[in-house]
Amino acid sequence: MLELLRILVIGLIEGVTEFLPISSTGHLIVAVSILQPALSAGARDTFEIFIQFGAVVAVVAYFWRDLVAKARALPHDRGTQRFVLALAVACVPAAAIGFVFRDAIKATFFNPLTVAITLIAGGVVLIAIERVPAIRARASGGVDFSQVSLRRAIGIGVLQTLALIPGVSRSAAAIVGGMAGGLNRETATAFSFYLAIPILGGATLLELVLSLDALAPSDMPYFLLGALVSGIVAWVSIRWLLRYVSTHTFIPFGIYRILAGAALLILIAAGWQL
Repeated sequence: MLELLRILVIGLIEGVTEFLPISSTGHLIVAVSILQPALSAGARDTFEIFIQFGAVVAVVAYFWRDLVAKARALPHDRGTQRFVLALAVACVPAAAIGFVFRDAIKATFFNPLTVAITLIAGGVVLIAIERVPAIRARASGGVDFSQVSLRRAIGIGVLQTLALIPGVSRSAAAIVGGMAGGLNRETATAFSFYLAIPILGGATLLELVLSLDALAPSDMPYFLLGALVSGIVAWVSIRWLLRYVSTHTFIPFGIYRILAGAALLILIAAGWQL
């Protein structure tokens, strides 16, 4: 029962943090280090990525009707074709760099100190971008994917490569890149959700294929339970965040990131072995 509780907590953390701009990977690194789930050697890093599959299912389920409508319109609608092209372009930089440097990134950056530093840095950026007058002026206005030009998609894709470093946050990078490039807050947030489908889905499948030899059959029930919990909670998080950004800024998330990063630095300095 204790082991199941650990997995449930980790799945809950993933579901809450995946689509909020506070870094799910960073939170999972710390949570797994503290909770120490009984996974086989070499399976923990894979577990942290695999349970993102639940979040992918959640975003597909949430936007199911719109995804079906876009699929039907794709052969003949120019606007839908531009949107799909923008998604593809925004995915390429992170996918390419992640594939080539996967092992080096995990060996170098997957540690609590990196998470602490990037949480703080990302928090400062979130607060700063909400203070820019031009960005504040277009902060709301509803979701309008016609704003997502190819040039803006390239900028979002390039900035999203930073999210390969844990603590940066994929959603935060996409949202900041979108807002800095001219999107309003709601459109940038919704576009980050759609980007999660190919980015997280591809990363999960790649990680699973490349790590099969490190997994034991006893790991799979934990993997599936974690993904199930994260998916249910992620669906609720998506719904809440879309409503939140229509009337609020990202400044509270920036403050949270700074406080969480500072607390983690204090724990590390105090000698707590995470």
